[in-house]
Amino acid sequence: MSKSDSSVDEKSIRSVGGAEAAVPGYTIDPEAEKRLLRKLDWRLLPLATAIICLNFIDRAAIGNAKIAGLERDLGMAGYDFNIALTVFYVFFVVSEVPSNLLLKRFGTVILAITVIGFGLCTLGSAFVTSYDGLIVTRVFLGISEGGTLPGLTYVLARYYRKKEFVLRLSVFFGVAPSLAGAFGGLLASGLLKVGDFGTIKSWRKIFFIEGLLTIVVGIACLYLLPADPRNTRMFNEEERALALARIDADSVVKNQGKKEKATWKLVWRAFNFNTILCSLVYLLLNISFQGLLLFMPTVIAGLGKFTVVMSQLRTVPPFLTAAVWGLIFCYLGLRLRKHAVVMLATMPLVVIGYAISIGTTNADARYAACFLVIAGAIPTGPIVYAWGVGNSAPDTVRAVTTGIIPGIGAIGSIIAVWTYLPFDAPNYRTGNTLNLVTSSTIIVVITIGMVYIIWENAKRERGERNYRLENKSEEEIEQLGYLHPQFRYTL
Repeated sequence: MSKSDSSVDEKSIRSVGGAEAAVPGYTIDPEAEKRLLRKLDWRLLPLATAIICLNFIDRAAIGNAKIAGLERDLGMAGYDFNIALTVFYVFFVVSEVPSNLLLKRFGTVILAITVIGFGLCTLGSAFVTSYDGLIVTRVFLGISEGGTLPGLTYVLARYYRKKEFVLRLSVFFGVAPSLAGAFGGLLASGLLKVGDFGTIKSWRKIFFIEGLLTIVVGIACLYLLPADPRNTRMFNEEERALALARIDADSVVKNQGKKEKATWKLVWRAFNFNTILCSLVYLLLNISFQGLLLFMPTVIAGLGKFTVVMSQLRTVPPFLTAAVWGLIFCYLGLRLRKHAVVMLATMPLVVIGYAISIGTTNADARYAACFLVIAGAIPTGPIVYAWGVGNSAPDTVRAVTTGIIPGIGAIGSIIAVWTYLPFDAPNYRTGNTLNLVTSSTIIVVITIGMVYIIWENAKRERGERNYRLENKSEEEIEQLGYLHPQFRYTL
């Protein structure tokens, strides 16, 4: 480990855990770092995975409820279902950045409140008696769910180093949607087989049980989610010093994890070329993936004469396969530290999957295409997200970036809602064609991002960005973040 990676410089006298602690020349012990990393993994990853699983289960529950009689019972017709999905994503988009700024200011209690909030909204969906009532629950579900993924990403980015972050993000964000898709289908099919709970019948049981589960986890989050590394009770003082040294090891400017004051200048700085490029990839990926995710039960039901329960169960194998595939490729991202290369290796599966869906009406082939699309898309989402977050600094820029990428990306989810329309059933040729175009475009955009990073890093190696340090105060230099001449983008 090089000196720049293993020590904190002379400015490492900072407030640690509310008290002044001097840690000059602190050297990171590899064995102590391994023990700390294991502690973080056992404490943070299971909780984050459970939260994101419930997030996706609650979001996609409406798709399972649809084929169980939701539309009939609420008098929905035509595009009513698509409108309900659109309303959710509109409010999902606008809540992400504000939620993360609140999280930065008030701490992880905000994240726990969002989890409880979307659990209450899902539970409330079990009691709606009209289409208008459903729309109201979708509005508040979007507001509460919007801050969940960015919030968790921001919290974990404060604890893990860049080289560790992509695999951890992939575990809770890459695997969780797959598990959610599989578990959601199993849970829905199981609930439809059991007896009614008084007035809670049919599709209402799906919302009721899933909402209760989420509320329980949200209440647990009030006690289990750790505060910032500088003051969390999860660490003793030795672990805290090590955790802060790890933050400094990945930072150009060493400040022991101190958060600078959020300003509009730093907020707007988050809207840079790299963040927008990653956001565009995320948007296109959501078009390619979210439509199939939300309409999977409907798409599979159209492949044969299946009962409702059989259709629900057939959604499980593609998601389980994608979970394994996603872990393999996200691990490659960790080992190679080449985010773009890994995405270029897995995205062709999505292209092939949609090409098959367009090119044949054979039910077995189109079912196999679902495996390819989901397996290819699942690892791409967390890797491009980690790519954007890892290349953002300082703290305010990172907090905003973690909201920008899924926020802009959710616009793709709004578009995806309108890719699988009733008139296009059961082959959904129009939607599959659009998704083929967007997934192919992703490959082009990622290639552009690779070229830009290689070009920009080369300019910094030649000293062509050193002028940014001229006539700057210490505070201004600390706030340069990704603009600092010594900062290197991760490819």
